[in-house]
Amino acid sequence: MFPSVCPRAFPRLTVALLVGAFFPALPLAAQGLSLTDALSRVAQADPGVAVTAAQRDAATAAMRQAEVRPQDVVTVDLEDLARTGPYTPIASTQTTAWYERTWERGGKREARVGAARLSRDVTQQRGRLRQLDILAQAQAAWVEALAAEAEIPVALERLTLAQRLEREVARRVGRALDPLFALERARTAVAQARIAHEQAIEAARLARMSLAAWWGADGDVQIDTSSFSRLAPDPAADAQPIDVALLDAERDAAAARARLAEANSATDPTLRAGLRHYGQGNDVSIVVGGSIPLGGRRAQRGNVEQAEAERRVAEAEIAVLRVQVKRDMDRLLAQRAAIVREINKIDNAVLPSAERAVMLVRDGYNRGGTAFTFLEVTQAQEAMIDAYDRRITLLKSYHLDGARLDRLTGRYAPLLASAENR
Repeated sequence: MFPSVCPRAFPRLTVALLVGAFFPALPLAAQGLSLTDALSRVAQADPGVAVTAAQRDAATAAMRQAEVRPQDVVTVDLEDLARTGPYTPIASTQTTAWYERTWERGGKREARVGAARLSRDVTQQRGRLRQLDILAQAQAAWVEALAAEAEIPVALERLTLAQRLEREVARRVGRALDPLFALERARTAVAQARIAHEQAIEAARLARMSLAAWWGADGDVQIDTSSFSRLAPDPAADAQPIDVALLDAERDAAAARARLAEANSATDPTLRAGLRHYGQGNDVSIVVGGSIPLGGRRAQRGNVEQAEAERRVAEAEIAVLRVQVKRDMDRLLAQRAAIVREINKIDNAVLPSAERAVMLVRDGYNRGGTAFTFLEVTQAQEAMIDAYDRRITLLKSYHLDGARLDRLTGRYAPLLASAENR
């Protein structure tokens, strides 16, 4: 299910001023760069795609090479080229031309091709996981940019409240209801709020540029900030971790190497046939021969045991990874659920109470009495701003945890297909 969070809005004047000041007459496309669009750009611009493609080509070449059978051999032997006793170099020489072929047994070629194909699958899966790591880092940069954008309205609201309080304090000082130092404190608060507002704008710009750098852009970029308040659905409880695909490929590759080692234990006979020419008498004879290695199974026993052990290691790592990912996903899901509960409490209890407190203390302060002081007004306003800041911090943590979940489940793996085919 989608977790629900009651949306909170800043004062309409504040939002209107913010939009008018920082997004004047922007086209719709410039305002709406979504997370999927950003990650697609990152996947397309990733220089590691070329590395993965080269590794895949190398693995494909190795697979083609594995299909090659043992080459036939042609040899020439010269006998009696030199010896003791009565000897005529040309008349006494025997020359034999051989044609030799080895027949593979035990399904060596098929096992060799299968091992090479599965090794290529391991290379592909490893490259995809590396790309998913890149996308996860870019997604975290996206969240940082969204959080930085969300801080601007809060900083602007703080500045607006400080300026309003400055005017109210100036009026009370003019009526001798507050001491002069209260006005100086109000002016200091305005200066500090203005600096914080400018810093928030600059921090958001730097965060956007840092995000754009992931796909090689040099300038600023406008992003869809509305996604910061939307809470994405959690993955299903039985979602499979994407990293298991690599371990599955490594397990299958180890099993293929074990089959290859078993096939290599079968001995391959070599047969040859040839013509022998005798220097004396200029005669010719047909000769045949053959050979077969001995002890092939014993010679391959270590390779078979090693491949079987590697397969068991891969199976054990799959089991370990499933437990670790399940534990991590449960933790992240629990954290996100706790965040949603806290945001709902802030929306339903904290912020309404803080806003009423600001309104009441400001009304009482404006009436000119002494029931409320400058310090109480400031504290009420800061409590409301702190609630806004806390809400942004929670949303940022929620989306960062979501980025980790997306990496574990491979949510954005489909974006890699277009990058691989570019």
